[in-house]
Amino acid sequence: MNPTVIGPRTLEEALRALQDVTPDSRLLAGGTDLMVEIESGRTRPDAVIDLWRVKELRYLRDEQGGLRIGALSTCRDLLDSALARERADLLVLAADQVGAEQIKNRATLGGNLGTASPASDLGPVLFALDARVRLVSLRGARELSIDEFWTGYRATARASDELIESVFVPARTPGERRGFRKVGTRAAQSISKLVVAIVLRIDHGTLRGVRAGAGSIADKSLRLATLERELEGQRPDAATVERATRASALADARAIDDVRSSAAYRRRTLQRVMHTLIHELIEGAR
Repeated sequence: MNPTVIGPRTLEEALRALQDVTPDSRLLAGGTDLMVEIESGRTRPDAVIDLWRVKELRYLRDEQGGLRIGALSTCRDLLDSALARERADLLVLAADQVGAEQIKNRATLGGNLGTASPASDLGPVLFALDARVRLVSLRGARELSIDEFWTGYRATARASDELIESVFVPARTPGERRGFRKVGTRAAQSISKLVVAIVLRIDHGTLRGVRAGAGSIADKSLRLATLERELEGQRPDAATVERATRASALADARAIDDVRSSAAYRRRTLQRVMHTLIHELIEGAR
């Protein structure tokens, strides 16, 4: 049985449509994940709310204190935006590795958030950029940190009557260095085995403002809290980096064995990628 398809054209229409959803109803943004789920039979929704024509959700704009990105902004929108390259360069780098051109043209930031895949390419970047998610409903709006928004495997804090309206990326701190790495089976168009994003700066010979995220090392994209703690306030030397990356690989990674990689491989690779990326950022800051 085919699902009922609802096609709102305004944000208000979309929010009103959410008043009648059931646990089996689904939101459709770009469709790069949901259409695969439906075609394979893993998901059988009774209704689909197609948000593609809600233009109010597709924008990038300068906002006091940072950059606001509408939930329906695609990877292509990010790649084509000078504002995104200036304010959210890591997000642009990640968007460029999401998949083929057809995928980039359809895959949306909000869809990536809502799907909450642990192998998300964009998720770790949002942790490193300290981004926040704005949710809206007929009841009003609220804004959550990425830590608060993702609650588990393909699970979020979004209520059934809420939509992801936008993501806010705070302004870049002077002197901040940013790095991103994706490890996959091949150079392009592959599901990630590991994704790491790190932000830091060196202030008077000390590491400051360390923020980091990783994907494909747990049941969700997550903040590398141990790495941040071990590096913050320390000298940027080889011993510090070695100690911090070892501790993070043990404490932050909740790695599992699956069809793409073993837990042991993920832990070893996570440490190597963090180690290399941090050294590159430290050298670049000198």
